[in-house]
Amino acid sequence: MSHNLLIRPDIRRRFIVLAVGTILVFGQSVHSLAKKPALPKSYESQASSYELTEADKLFIDLRDASRKNDVFRTQQLASALVDYPYIDYVRYFRIKPQLFDKGNEARADTIVDEEVHAFLKTYEGSAIADRLRNDWLLVLGKRKDWQQFDREYPRFVLDDDTNVKCYALQSRLIKAEDPKVIGQEAIKIMIDPRYFGSACQELVPLLVQANGLTISQAKALGRAAGEMNLETIGRRMAGEDPIAPIVRAARADATKAYREFLQSGIKYSKEDQAMALGVLGQFLAKRLDRNAIDAYRRQNQLGFDVLLSAESQEWKVRTALRVHDWQLVKETIENMNPAVRQRDPAWTYWYGRALKEGGNSEAANNQFRLLEDQFNFYGQLAREELGKPIFIPPKVKVSEQEVKGMANRPGFVRGERFYAMNLRFEGNREWNWELRGMNDKQLLAAAEYAKRIHLYDRTVNTADRTKGEHDFALRYPTPFKEQLGPIAKNIDLNLAWAYGLIRQESRFITNASSSVGASGLMQVMPNTAKYVAKKIGMHSYTNERLKDTQVNLTLGSHYLNMVLQDLDGSWALASAAYNAGPSRPKSWREKLTQSTEGAIFVESIPFNETRTYVKNVLANATYYSLLMDGKSTSMKQRLGTVQPKAAVLSELP
Repeated sequence: MSHNLLIRPDIRRRFIVLAVGTILVFGQSVHSLAKKPALPKSYESQASSYELTEADKLFIDLRDASRKNDVFRTQQLASALVDYPYIDYVRYFRIKPQLFDKGNEARADTIVDEEVHAFLKTYEGSAIADRLRNDWLLVLGKRKDWQQFDREYPRFVLDDDTNVKCYALQSRLIKAEDPKVIGQEAIKIMIDPRYFGSACQELVPLLVQANGLTISQAKALGRAAGEMNLETIGRRMAGEDPIAPIVRAARADATKAYREFLQSGIKYSKEDQAMALGVLGQFLAKRLDRNAIDAYRRQNQLGFDVLLSAESQEWKVRTALRVHDWQLVKETIENMNPAVRQRDPAWTYWYGRALKEGGNSEAANNQFRLLEDQFNFYGQLAREELGKPIFIPPKVKVSEQEVKGMANRPGFVRGERFYAMNLRFEGNREWNWELRGMNDKQLLAAAEYAKRIHLYDRTVNTADRTKGEHDFALRYPTPFKEQLGPIAKNIDLNLAWAYGLIRQESRFITNASSSVGASGLMQVMPNTAKYVAKKIGMHSYTNERLKDTQVNLTLGSHYLNMVLQDLDGSWALASAAYNAGPSRPKSWREKLTQSTEGAIFVESIPFNETRTYVKNVLANATYYSLLMDGKSTSMKQRLGTVQPKAAVLSELP
């Protein structure tokens, strides 16, 4: 579905690694070094010069075998790495496959308790210990060993696993805590069915039995899974859903399913009719079918909004926005599951807009004030509603000493070595773990350090975390300007927009690559590259050249300019086209029934990834424009209005 999807960037970096109190160079132990080598001048040159040792290669194989839960292979490889610097990771990769089966389900019969306890004791406070604790909690929950679970759970620092949270609620339920309180907490955490593991599937029927959830609430959770084609999960939680056939039909052909429901829906209870209409409305809306608003209005008359899935609730708002039914927008957001409403600033903004359209400007402004200090798409729009310019906060400087101090942080040193080995997942884990508890100035020092060693994705990620003290030159860096600037100037492409797109596409990782073949800074697809190369007269082009930064920027910039011209100069449509392909935004525009403001058009983009992508690219571009030339461009003016227009076939790929 995506034209340019960033999946797994490759990155390499640095020589020196700190592990278990010993300094190492290229995997060889040295107990003392007189002087730490200076940071390399070029990130890219260092990447090409680093060569993996044989031990490194075994370690990477061990990691891959561990991911597959291959017990025999991990034991074999680990035994050959007893002197490897990252012995904690070696031990983790050997233990983890013994905790899970081939389907990645926790095993209740594992017999490595003593080894797990020893590991957690030895490496307490480390990123990898927290990772193992996460795994171990899933095993303890599977065993129903609540005594151990309750002892370990408070020590789980990240606490970011929905399945672990569901086990924690099971433990509390067994202790006779108020089931209704636990039920409400379950509804808050069980938003995305993709993360409904076995613990959540067990929890729901237990809560129904304890009167913590109603049967209707359980059915709603199961139905949300069914909407994502996870019917088995839905049945495990709530049994057979009376409207499951309608859900299936809506996934296959929403228009036909809606037509049939209008003829036969009377046989269902009012609640089931409302749920069916909510599901049909969602799938009609994702196809921009004009029947979507009719389905949602019928559902609205029956009620039961809070039982709709998050997707159905959100698409009800988007559908009402497309037809400018501000009263329905207001009512739908008011009746949203609070957890759904609070997770996205979009609903605060659109609620404010609905209040404003209804004549309640004071209440509307109160909503906009909740967003005005957020540095995102809706924060920018909210400031405009309040009559305030979009701005960049004052730059907070950090000292040279603070920046240099970051070079010796263990998590950064370890993370950089993992990047050098193309173990990006592990590198990010170590880097992000080191950021925990840092204040704003420390975060800025870490971001500046990342910039100096050309880890631009870590620069952005780290600077983005500050709350009160900022440096937007770090949030929105401009590497490769000596290459991109002339290209953009030559074709009259807005440089701020190009940077906004690259920041979203690759985070400035030159050898970023995706599972579908997009590559480089601008994540250009091979077929697109060939087409553009031919159009601009780049002779003797081969896809191997797409790895070259200059070539990648040239082809990506020209393609961005081509889709902009093809889509009447609309940044919103062109950004969507760059991500999803030119034909899609054209078809979305064709299905409009009236002139639509750009923000509503963007909010109703049917693809979740593309919708988020366009918002981020445009918000990025606004800040880049301010940094580059000090101009505060109106987001509303930039979005403009989108007119209904018949789609015209284009040769653009």
